[in-house]
Amino acid sequence: MLTDSFGRTLDYLRISVTDRCNLRCHYCMPAEGVPWKPHETMISFEETIRIVRIMAELGIRKIKVTGGEPLVRRGVAAFIKTLKALPMIEKVTLTSNGLLLESYMEEAETLSPDSLPDGINISLNALDPQRYRRITRHVGTGPEVILPLIDLLLEKGIQVKLNCVPIRSFNEEEIIPLAALARDREIAVRFIELMPLGSAAALHSVPGKEVEAVLEETFGQLTPFSGACGNGPAVYYCLPGFAGKIGFINAITHGFCGSCNRLRLTSEGFLKLCLSNDLGLDLREMLRSGASDSELSSAIAETAAKKPRRHTFYAVHSETHTANMSAIGG
Repeated sequence: MLTDSFGRTLDYLRISVTDRCNLRCHYCMPAEGVPWKPHETMISFEETIRIVRIMAELGIRKIKVTGGEPLVRRGVAAFIKTLKALPMIEKVTLTSNGLLLESYMEEAETLSPDSLPDGINISLNALDPQRYRRITRHVGTGPEVILPLIDLLLEKGIQVKLNCVPIRSFNEEEIIPLAALARDREIAVRFIELMPLGSAAALHSVPGKEVEAVLEETFGQLTPFSGACGNGPAVYYCLPGFAGKIGFINAITHGFCGSCNRLRLTSEGFLKLCLSNDLGLDLREMLRSGASDSELSSAIAETAAKKPRRHTFYAVHSETHTANMSAIGG
C-alpha cells in the first residue's frame, strides 16, 4: 500500500481532467475567468489510465473525477467506463456542478451502464435563482435543471451528495433550504468550509459550528452517524425525520490532516500531495520522456512518502495559496 512518512495509507486519488469550467464561482476564480491551459499541456485519458493502473498496483482503490467542471471535456463517459474496469479499482465517483449532467447521463447510458459513476457530488450553493447567479456569475439555467436530476440519479442507484460552501453575505440563507433536500431523499447534503485559495482568500467563511447551530435551531439535534458515507474527510450526522444525512468538511476550524488518505492528479499530469502547497511530481514529463512502468511506480511511491503532515491554510499569508481551485482540482 502507498504510505507516507507519517504512516497514513493513501488509497484515494482525485483526478482533474480539465481546468476549464462553465461557471465563474466567486470562491473558485475571478470574474474575468483565468487563462485556460493549452490543450497540449493536458495529459490524455490514455496517459491518465496508465498512471491509475500503476497507482492501483500501489494501493489506490478509489477514484474521484473532478475539474474545473469535468463534463466540459469530451469523452468523460468512456473514461469513467475504463476506470471502473481497471483491476483493483473499487469505486469511481464524479464531482460536477450539474449543469451538463443530463447530457452526460444520456451519453453514458447510450455507451454502457458502466459509464455511469458509482456516486456523484453536485456543487450546489443556492436554490434561490438570484443567489445562485450571484455566486456562480452564471446567466442561464441553474437549480431548476439540477434538482430533477437528483431523483433520477437515486432511481438509478447512484449515490448523491450535494456540496455547499457557505460564504458570509452570499448564501447563509441557503443553509436551511439546502439541508431540507435531505429530509425526503437518501442523499448527503454537505457543508464545506471555504478554503483560502486564490480568489477565495478575499471572501469570508461561515464556520462549520455556526452552520451546525443554524441547523439544530431549525431541525433539532444533530446525531453523529457511525456508518460510512464515502471516501473523504466529511463527518456525517442524522437529523430527526430525515431520510438523508448532513455532512461537514471543516478543513479550517477542525483539520483532518491526520487521517488524510488522498493524492491529486492535476489535468497537466502533476501528482499533488496536498491541496495547500506545490509539493509533488511531474508525471507528464516522465510519461513523455519514455519512463517505464517500474520507474513511474518507484517515483510515485517515493513522492507519496513525502506527503506533508498537514495543510498550511492557517498560514494566511502563505504564497502557496495563490492558485485558484479550478487549476488544482480540489
